[in-house]
Amino acid sequence: MTGSPPAIAILTISDRASKGIYADKSGPAIEAWLRTTLVPPFRVERRIVPDGLESVRDALIGLCDEGGFDLVLTTGGTGPSPRDLTPEAMAETVDKVLAGFGELMRRVSLEQVPTAILSRQEAGIRGKTLIINIPGKPDAIKVCLDAVFPAVPYCLDLIGAGFIDTDPAVLKSFRPAAR
Repeated sequence: MTGSPPAIAILTISDRASKGIYADKSGPAIEAWLRTTLVPPFRVERRIVPDGLESVRDALIGLCDEGGFDLVLTTGGTGPSPRDLTPEAMAETVDKVLAGFGELMRRVSLEQVPTAILSRQEAGIRGKTLIINIPGKPDAIKVCLDAVFPAVPYCLDLIGAGFIDTDPAVLKSFRPAAR
């Protein structure tokens, strides 16, 4: 995607939202957070897939390999329910796991609700794409993105993805000082 603005995919993972039984609230919440926090230009695309190993894995691979997205933010499918298989799909998708993302999201979420220990968020890299699993509740989305996003722009730099930056008045991202 050379010369194009960085591309960010938001993948909502939900049986009911994918069938239209209820409206996806988490995907729009993530997009609103991005539009408030990031400095343009960037492109956002939202998709919804049902829970399940194959549906999530195939969507992630498609977004990374064919879609050329620099960043993929998933929401949903990280709990202990039988259909919550986002972490298993991630394991079949990523080249490298970045465990610190999930650890930090659980830590900050535990300050809000004791059931955060049930969440299995994580992050990883596939090629030049960073994938981060975010919780499905809109309140938890902000808490988690505020916690991990200071490291995201630099991570994207390190893996050769598109350049993104945050508005320092909203959230300061970290990049080491030039030598």
